Amino acid sequence: MTTASPSAGTIGIDESGKGDYFGPLVIAGAHVTPDQESQLRALGVRDSKTCSDKRAQTLAAHIRTLCTTTLVTIGPERYNSLYASLKNLNVLLAWGHARAIENLLETVTCEQVIADQFGNARFLNSALMKKGREVKLIQKPRAEQELAVAAASLVARAEFLRRLQELSSRFAIPLPKGANPQVIAAGKAVVEQYGPNSLGQVAKLHFRTTQKVRG
Repeated sequence: MTTASPSAGTIGIDESGKGDYFGPLVIAGAHVTPDQESQLRALGVRDSKTCSDKRAQTLAAHIRTLCTTTLVTIGPERYNSLYASLKNLNVLLAWGHARAIENLLETVTCEQVIADQFGNARFLNSALMKKGREVKLIQKPRAEQELAVAAASLVARAEFLRRLQELSSRFAIPLPKGANPQVIAAGKAVVEQYGPNSLGQVAKLHFRTTQKVRG
């Protein structure tokens, strides 16, 4: 975690990897103070989905230097275990978002948290612990339009890309983003080379893609 002096401001929370078959689910939090907002705008910070991978990684490095950030990374094996237990992606997301919020509130003083809404708002509210319940939590669609959430989205995406590359190197098989025919081909290559049980080490098994990979 990057540290900074506690102050007022806004905490933004966002995730990356939710729609990607391979790689982890990464939830990031970014605490942005009023003084930091102008610096982030000058850098061109915006929703990670509007940036190239390289640009997202560059911006994330600047954000982590300027702001207090945190990461909650759930690798494929842990993800599959949690999903098998919780049986609900929104509950899993809420658990990760809540941990990111609580982690930041251990370091900074902040009264407002903004997060992208996924499912019913009660999922995240019920997952928060004591510190998280003391702040104003705003959940809304397209929250990435908020600067703090855009910053968090970039930090999350950069970490997702880093972890995906690590997995690709570890298995010596390029693991693409998304869930498409190239992803299915890569999944088949993993199974062929390392056996069927290896798929859970690189992929989110509840995706329908798993059925196509296993034929």
